[in-house]
Amino acid sequence: MNEHVYHIRHDTHYAYSLPVRLSHQMLRLTPRSLPWQTCTSHGITITPEPQQLRMFLDSFGNPLQSFSLESDHSDLRALAESWVTLTPRQLPQTTLPWEQVRETLSYQAGRFLLPDDLEATRYLFESAHVRIKREFLAYAAESFTPGLPLLAGIEALMTRIFREFTFDPLATTVSTPVTEVFATQRGVCQDFAHFMLSCLRSLGLAARYVSGYLLTEPPPGQARLIGADASHAWVSVYCPGSNGEGNSWIDADPTNGIFPDTSHITLGWGRDFLDVSPLRGVLIGGGQQTMDVAVTVLPGHEAPGFGFAV
Repeated sequence: MNEHVYHIRHDTHYAYSLPVRLSHQMLRLTPRSLPWQTCTSHGITITPEPQQLRMFLDSFGNPLQSFSLESDHSDLRALAESWVTLTPRQLPQTTLPWEQVRETLSYQAGRFLLPDDLEATRYLFESAHVRIKREFLAYAAESFTPGLPLLAGIEALMTRIFREFTFDPLATTVSTPVTEVFATQRGVCQDFAHFMLSCLRSLGLAARYVSGYLLTEPPPGQARLIGADASHAWVSVYCPGSNGEGNSWIDADPTNGIFPDTSHITLGWGRDFLDVSPLRGVLIGGGQQTMDVAVTVLPGHEAPGFGFAV
């Protein structure tokens, strides 16, 4: 089997201008276990060290850790290290016409949905960062022509966003509305994922936001930079089975115009970014705060300790 082993180091540091008296935090930094992905080792170090770190699954099935700090502190650091093994994924051989997929998930009085279909319906609607609007429907309809198989429509929309939108880290913030992203056609992976989700849900298709990492390669002749990577985001579209194939989800990366495979490491998924924010919480005190994030994704053979953690 063609396995790809990776080491991920995700280091988040908050510095506060005034002491924080109380802090409640949630972490989503543990890679999911999936048919094509195995998290073989994982650890999180919190500084200052909390008395208790609680671990459970959220409503989307993502691993979640929560903790509280009840004594004064002027900074907070969360360091997550993971070893992950990936195997190649296979796209479905055939997919239903996209209109039939929409019909499968549409509400009809008195009709009972199968469990997988019912679960998918939670990703049909608007959320904090995803809108359902006529202009998104019109944009998507140029890619999803009548009778087109779902996979072909996903590829057409993904490729179009990749070609027409410009990656620009200075163009948006985490609170930039998706309508503004559409107007400027500029942003980052999070923005492109939210826009593609808005298009898909405006069509009546179920699609979720996926958070994770992407292995990036340095320019030829240059060393890989430690801490220079970042979290990545893409989308996943529900695909009911046809011709005997089971139900599945098709991942698509509009930032890079590719279907994710062995270079995409999945942390978790939800309706949009807010459901899978790596670190989120509330605090009392702190004044002004600054945040620094350093992410490093390494092939296993380049990582320290290779041969011991896996």
